[in-house]
Amino acid sequence: MYGDLANKLIQDARRTQNLESLPLYQEELVRAIARETRELHRETERIRDSFEDEELATQDRKTSCALFVLHLCMRRNKRCLLAYQRLRAEKMVEMVWNEQVDQDNEAVSNLSPNEQEYLHKYSDLLVDYKGEWTDIDLTGSVEPPRDLFVDVRVLKDAGEIQTEYGVFNLTKNSQFFVRQADVQRLIQQGYLQKL
Repeated sequence: MYGDLANKLIQDARRTQNLESLPLYQEELVRAIARETRELHRETERIRDSFEDEELATQDRKTSCALFVLHLCMRRNKRCLLAYQRLRAEKMVEMVWNEQVDQDNEAVSNLSPNEQEYLHKYSDLLVDYKGEWTDIDLTGSVEPPRDLFVDVRVLKDAGEIQTEYGVFNLTKNSQFFVRQADVQRLIQQGYLQKL
């Protein structure tokens, strides 16, 4: 039935929304949906070509209904493909901003070649953008901090970090009262938890 493959793709996209990294790109499913859309387009053209006069085709209710349904199926397939691509692109952008991108990373290996190229170019663009303002952390929170200093608990061993107020040895389950700006990046990466 037309639209079943697109529905599978959207279900996969919904599952992807809740994951931290992107799963394997559904290349075969995307190709099958594109093939189905081309078949629908050929069917539409065949129906139109069977009528010499286009006005006769629009006056025949069965033909008009068939053309309308085929057109809606093609539009739905295209919308589903675009939604899938957009969700993956947004996840890639989120990965770049959260600095979760390494070339050896499993998430990068799950991307299609075009997505890897997009990720690489977006990363380069972001580095260039950040390069203009080296003294400002553009990846930090846009909300101003309520407190200058915060209590944090270490969730994972991270070794020693150096701040302008001293050196901290981040061992699991230890707690510190530190300046929020110094540990904001570690909180975002999941090493620390704000109390």
